[in-house]
Amino acid sequence: MKITIEAWRQPDADAPGTFETYTLDDATPEMSLLDVLDRLNDHLVADGREPIAFDSDCREGVCGSCGMMVNDRPHGPTPNTPSCRQHLRHFGDITHLKLEPLRAKSFPVIRDLVVDRSALDRVIEAGGHVAVNAGQATDADDHLVDHDTSETALDYAACIGCGACVAACPNGAAHLFTGAKLLHLAALTYGKRERGRRARAITGQMEADFGPCSTYGECATVCPAGIPLDAVAGVNREALRFSFRHKAD
Repeated sequence: MKITIEAWRQPDADAPGTFETYTLDDATPEMSLLDVLDRLNDHLVADGREPIAFDSDCREGVCGSCGMMVNDRPHGPTPNTPSCRQHLRHFGDITHLKLEPLRAKSFPVIRDLVVDRSALDRVIEAGGHVAVNAGQATDADDHLVDHDTSETALDYAACIGCGACVAACPNGAAHLFTGAKLLHLAALTYGKRERGRRARAITGQMEADFGPCSTYGECATVCPAGIPLDAVAGVNREALRFSFRHKAD
């Protein structure tokens, strides 16, 4: 199987980048996008050339580190699937791959396809946590959570923080990511104590690093975890809830 790869090459954040074109003659349909890059890098190294830098870790669709733009779409042509699980057999007649880093102002390029996504980490650091009493763990049934609430919380907690939602948004918004974190923690007993402070801190940090929501919904169509679009509405809902309760106090 022969494919053409147009890959973004950029030695560091301060240097200008450009696309370079490669031909891979020994690709196979079962290869994932990361397998393709591995094979291409094998050839580049054998020829004494610099391999393409890209992020990966688990390669099982769990860690979220493999994000890239593939033919101008975050992760690739298969909806709601991370790059590491995008296989050539699902690409149909596509034999030309344009690979570039996630395109968002909040994700500066480090090298080639690798970007700095620490802006997402700052959102979590601002309030994506709960306070618990130190010491011996409490019994599991001390804080009862019904089945439906648990399932809803798990649906939002499935976010892997890959950044595809930000790259898909014309405004570079992170509302799907932020809403998933807010609604996940708001649903559970331990998270309710700091719910208002969390909403203020997280939304403030999000607004500092990311753009406003475009309301187009592209984020949900590329999210590998299938985070529902109502997570976006959850951002404003949690922020307004804090605002009204704060005024009442």
